Amino acid sequence: MSEPHPSRAHRVADKRTFFERLVELLSPGPDSKDELIETLADAEDRELIEPESRRMLEGVLRLADMTAGDVMVAAPRMDLLDIDAPYDELLGTVINTGHSRFPVYQGHRDNIIGILMTKDLLKLQRAPGINLRILLRPAVFVPESKRLNELLREFRANRNHLAIVIDEFGKTAGLITIEDVLEQIVGEIEDEFDDEDDAPVGIYTLADGSHRVAGDTDIEAVNAFFGTQLPEEDFDTIGGYIAHELGHVPRRGEVVDIAGLRFSVMLSRAGAVRWFKVTRVPVAAEAMADG
Repeated sequence: MSEPHPSRAHRVADKRTFFERLVELLSPGPDSKDELIETLADAEDRELIEPESRRMLEGVLRLADMTAGDVMVAAPRMDLLDIDAPYDELLGTVINTGHSRFPVYQGHRDNIIGILMTKDLLKLQRAPGINLRILLRPAVFVPESKRLNELLREFRANRNHLAIVIDEFGKTAGLITIEDVLEQIVGEIEDEFDDEDDAPVGIYTLADGSHRVAGDTDIEAVNAFFGTQLPEEDFDTIGGYIAHELGHVPRRGEVVDIAGLRFSVMLSRAGAVRWFKVTRVPVAAEAMADG
């Protein structure tokens, strides 16, 4: 009997991943990841791979070098629910923040006792006598040093979407979601705030009377809408102006008061603010700041 076609046998036997074959081809050393990324960029220039594919491949390569602490939402900026809060207060927090799940604490914010799915609040509405504790799901805790590639595997294996990040002393350092990890690979994941039909406008009124403002909205448009006099000569966008005022790119949950407006960062991606929530600074707070 004749031997199978050698190339076909090789294809069947070769179960290596694309990355393994690429790494073997390039024979990189232990410090050659940057060189590999340059090779991917060159492949894009020669139209061997699409730009989006190159960005995703780079994201995969960098994922192993990133930790939960690099992309987490810091503890002071976490949206939490108090186990002892009345139903109306819980519902108000859920509506205003728009998350699908919340860490729940008891006594103090560092004492996380579980995770509440937003949809489970409907059970409380139908049966107010239910103890909220019954609806809580176990919280997953990971150290700040947890590698993102390992965390992603655990998220998928456990069908979990959120983890509480703890520091070396066992205290709450922040939280991280599966979306935060995936966005390091695929880039920004469009969410309920990303309506392509109205995105060019940049300023939208929310149900509670506050406003959602895109980070790339022209300062001129912000001034016209809110009646402010922010400088229009040196900065094009409101995101760029606020970053300059702070001296760094604002992170999600960070708040800054400027010209009688309070800008709260709702979403920040790729080194820029995607969305601000804007409210008027309370008169008392503004007077104290001026005094």
